[in-house]
Amino acid sequence: MIIKYKNILVAMLVGFALLSCDGWRESGAKVDKKPEIFPDYMDVTVPCNIAPLNFDVVGATHVQAEIKAGEKTLRVSGKKGVAFSVDEWRDLVDAALKGKDRKIEIALSAWSDKSPEGTTFKPFFIKVSPDTIDRYLVYRLIAPGYESWNHMGIYRRDLSTFSETAIVENTQNNMGCVNCHSFADYNVNRGMMFHARGKGGGTVVYHGGSLHKIALEKLAPYKSATYPCWHPSGRYIVFSSNTTRQSFYGHSRDKIEVYDQKSDIILYNVERNEVFADERFNDSLNWETFPYFSADGKWLFFATAKAVKMPVEYNNLRYSLCRVAFDEDSGRFGSVVDTIYSAAADGGSASFPRLSPDGRYLLFTRADCATFPIHHKEADLRMIDLGGKEPGREVDVSVLNSNDVDSYHSWSSTGRWVVLSSKRIDGRHTRLFLSHFDGRAFSKPLLLPQREPSHNTLRTYSYNIPEFSKNMVTFDRDELSNLFRP
Repeated sequence: MIIKYKNILVAMLVGFALLSCDGWRESGAKVDKKPEIFPDYMDVTVPCNIAPLNFDVVGATHVQAEIKAGEKTLRVSGKKGVAFSVDEWRDLVDAALKGKDRKIEIALSAWSDKSPEGTTFKPFFIKVSPDTIDRYLVYRLIAPGYESWNHMGIYRRDLSTFSETAIVENTQNNMGCVNCHSFADYNVNRGMMFHARGKGGGTVVYHGGSLHKIALEKLAPYKSATYPCWHPSGRYIVFSSNTTRQSFYGHSRDKIEVYDQKSDIILYNVERNEVFADERFNDSLNWETFPYFSADGKWLFFATAKAVKMPVEYNNLRYSLCRVAFDEDSGRFGSVVDTIYSAAADGGSASFPRLSPDGRYLLFTRADCATFPIHHKEADLRMIDLGGKEPGREVDVSVLNSNDVDSYHSWSSTGRWVVLSSKRIDGRHTRLFLSHFDGRAFSKPLLLPQREPSHNTLRTYSYNIPEFSKNMVTFDRDELSNLFRP
């Protein structure tokens, strides 16, 4: 006991000796390496209107940070890490934008049980981009299991703050599933929809200031609706019509396979309440899924594969990416279907085609097979340059990928940012990452900022279908709930 108290006394005396007059400690050692922080915000690029990037220093019991941006210097201290006030962060961002290199430099010193004398680390940088990001990000939160529907919802996050609010929760639709939200041209006021499954369910459409529910399977040609995409005009919604099943593996690194037994493409005219089905995309020979309109509304991209016997031949199910012209006035598709990515020639299976707003780059997910990459550990993002000197050239986007699942993704309205879903944190929960695109290459992905860094690991829900929105809409809770009552 005497030895134990003696060690504590020595540590306390060391701490007091290193404490300066203004309460700022001097560490006992300097090392030529960067600290270990979570989230890893080292050398990331952030939009100038993003919320503060709070982070913890792994294992620390006391942290000090000297932060420089342009001509501004800020000192921050905390127990586990660094937390900025909104005003402090805004001042740093503004100062960085005025500086020559547009960077925030952070020099950390940390004390821990293993290092009671303290350690000063090599500084790291956060680059600030003048490119703003759309203010809102909309996503579904769902438990990462296979049968749990106890609580889920579609939520809106204000990226300039930490505010998260519910758009709809399944407590409003008899505890059924809510999923597959979509907006018209990043504008919820022009058009928004989501599916509500289960008792009293249907497809909920907000258009022209009116909120209503439709049963697409009761409109000719009587097909259900699955994965959606609004036409930027707000006049149409294109859907895939999927018959989806799931199976569990006995021995595999992947626990589950979700797959289609058939899938087609249908087009819903919002103004006329009519459904059109092009026979080319509604036969039994091929399966089409994940439709996506270009930003100018002139092209429809989709994934397609030759039908196989499922689930026995799931390993042979490989999707290519195609596009077909679309005429807004007539609501009809063109005669020529172009193949953009050939699974037969290029290998793997493609899904989630997402065209950049300028129409040049096609970002998509590639897995070994099938069409539900969120359960495929090997799934990565890939990108094709449709313009430039070499149309069809694949662009290196390896900086976006990890050793775990990297799947769903969306472009911001400016084309300068993407959000991507990834399981790289723990291999189980899907988290959201942001990356800057300068027209040539992407930056290191940064984990969606949270007020408390531990929120990223303690929240036991996965983020699904992240979509950017330039504005917000708030539905009356009772009005929305009434849609699902008998």
